[in-house]
Amino acid sequence: MEESDLTPRQYYEHIKANPNRARFGFGRKPAIINIDLQKAYTCVDEFKTAYETDPRQIEYVNRLSEIARSKQLPVIWSHVAFLESAADAGVWGTRTDTPDSLQNIKVGSRRAEFDDRLNIDHAHDVIYNKRMP
Repeated sequence: MEESDLTPRQYYEHIKANPNRARFGFGRKPAIINIDLQKAYTCVDEFKTAYETDPRQIEYVNRLSEIARSKQLPVIWSHVAFLESAADAGVWGTRTDTPDSLQNIKVGSRRAEFDDRLNIDHAHDVIYNKRMP
């Protein structure tokens, strides 16, 4: 550990001014990232873990994704789905153990499937299964 009398702002400025520091931050183009639009969270008539903030939310997601694709921008879909053992559910797999618990969204289950109303371009879009949260 490095000790310092600098304030957090001063420390940040010091690190930022280092010419050997690798650049990071925003990339060169935006991307659309659609997070957890899977049935466990979108099918309100089927799963008590599902919710709807706007009746047209799926329509909006599809439209934004279409616009991004038309501009050659990446469209990324993330979802959670765990192994049968739930060994990959991380600490969240220890919080509760009910049929609706996070670790019970299994790979290949209906809960893990993306909502049928989504327009996912499986040939070009990126699909990312989040594990070990």
